Amino acid sequence: MRLVFIGPPGAGKGTQCRRLSGEFQIPHISSGDMLRASRDDSRIGKLIAGYIDGGNLAPDDLMMQFIIDRLRQPDCENGYLLDGFPRTVNQAEMLTGFLTERDQRLDSVVNLMVDENALVERLLARAESEGRADDTPETIQTRLKVFRNRTEPVLKYYRQRGIVIDVNAAGTPDDVFAVVRDALG
Repeated sequence: MRLVFIGPPGAGKGTQCRRLSGEFQIPHISSGDMLRASRDDSRIGKLIAGYIDGGNLAPDDLMMQFIIDRLRQPDCENGYLLDGFPRTVNQAEMLTGFLTERDQRLDSVVNLMVDENALVERLLARAESEGRADDTPETIQTRLKVFRNRTEPVLKYYRQRGIVIDVNAAGTPDDVFAVVRDALG
């Protein structure tokens, strides 16, 4: 099973992917976690930190290289859950090209939908509990704007392929998990 999870920051992509990863025994691949882990004192690490801390997206080519390197790992042979990737139509097209070369395709794109006011509350709570530098009030607004402008068009791209599953993610993590699991069959 090859799945993409799309949703604004704070919609619960990571939470749902972690749970489904255990249930389906396939890896959860979080582009945000990969980028945060690459932050170090190197030139590329500082570059990545600048994008993340400003609430912006890393360049498409850089993200695609991170993802391709990860998808080529043996644990991805039977599927994976992509959390936060693709975030632009260009990334979606590059992912489609990569999968086509491997004679593979995505099974579904799960779109987690939550009201923006609830998202802001979730993200501010996460900032306190996890100490995330990218969850400040200013950065949250930037990230939501970037999502609307750059990532929502990705949903249109996948809707044209008929693989989007819309999920109301305003409930508890358990409620959302049950809906997602049922929708995936």
